[in-house]
Amino acid sequence: MTSILKISNLEKTYTSGSKKLTVLEDINFSITKNETFSIVGPSGSGKTTLLGICAGLDKPDSGTVTLNGIVMNSLSEDERAALRNEHVGFVFQDFQLLATLTAIENVAIPLELRGAKNAMDRAKGLLEKVGLGNRGNHYPSQLSGGEQQRVALARAFANEPKILFADEPTGNLDAETGERVVELLFELNKELGTTLVLVTHDMELAKKTQNILTIKGGKIASLTRSTHV
Repeated sequence: MTSILKISNLEKTYTSGSKKLTVLEDINFSITKNETFSIVGPSGSGKTTLLGICAGLDKPDSGTVTLNGIVMNSLSEDERAALRNEHVGFVFQDFQLLATLTAIENVAIPLELRGAKNAMDRAKGLLEKVGLGNRGNHYPSQLSGGEQQRVALARAFANEPKILFADEPTGNLDAETGERVVELLFELNKELGTTLVLVTHDMELAKKTQNILTIKGGKIASLTRSTHV
């Protein structure tokens, strides 16, 4: 199987005063196309840092990150941004919608940045898929948390990304709303053939993915195949 993401000998350290803090050490794994994959671990274990490096939002101190066959380490910030815009989708815990834009405008942004034709029509179709076809003209402040996360899902899939990174996508939602968002996430993922990488502290959510990477103290503790899939 072709790997869409390959992490080799990854290390990341931060300097605090005179102290050096190693956040990630000797991280090695690969993710194949169309796979669902979760990264779990206790708070402060380095999983969100790892997600940021995998997505090209941050750079490692050593080791390589290869996304869709492209080694990201040597790319400039602009080149990494272009790569993300073309291949990557994001869903965050705090939604990160633009408050001054309506739901449909938020979804259309990635399409407009790529110069897509009929961006608003495609955005409308995506909002309908997540059950918000009648809420397109509402601003984020007029939507519930669950509705905002569904808008964020529609936006994340707008460019039909090859890989989608989701950082605690249900972290700010109640259990019932979170469950519906997860259902939609996996439905859209399957329909569009996207590779899904989740960071979560929720083991029940992690078990919905094919493989689970556990990180403790910045190192890989285990990589296991979910028995629930």
